[in-house]
Parts: sequence; structure tokens; C-alpha cells
Amino acid sequence: MKIRPLGDRVVVLPIEKESRTASGIVLPESAKEKPQEGRIVAVGNGNRDEDGERIPLDVKVDDVVLYAKYAGTEVKIEDIKYLILRESDLLGIVES
Repeated sequence: MKIRPLGDRVVVLPIEKESRTASGIVLPESAKEKPQEGRIVAVGNGNRDEDGERIPLDVKVDDVVLYAKYAGTEVKIEDIKYLILRESDLLGIVES
């Protein structure tokens, strides 16, 4: 199933952090923090300005981004959890 976000929204696949501490202790699900980093899998066309022209988004597919901890809407598609959020909820692009 494919999903195409509307307007200035993006679909992000959260990147889960390691479930083991540096000393080798395995963390249970309840002790894990919500991820704040993810890979963009789809982007919308952008909003329109006052003249009706599209304003392109600053991000593209495969960018790794940081987002607010409780931002966006979580959806589950084919047993995979995605986040749909507005471009304004993104905090930055992770450059390697």
C-alpha cells in the first residue's frame, strides 16, 4: 500500500534506537523513549501561497530528520508504524 500525504505533510518511518544499554542491559518497551529521528518515505506537494502557486517543501524522500517527541499522527500500515506530520513539526535534517 502506498500513501501520498497532502499539502505540507510528510510521512516518516521512525528510526528505533538500540534496545540495549552500553553495558549490555536489555531495555523493556516501557523504558524506551519515543523516537525523535526518522527517515522520510513520502512528501506532499506543498501548500499554495496567496497567488495559488505551490510552495515546495525543504525536505525530500530519504532525508533523515529530527522531529518533536509528540508531534504528528501515528498510523499503522501493513504492520509498520509511520508518522504523518507537517513540515513545520520537523526540527531539522540530519546530515552525515
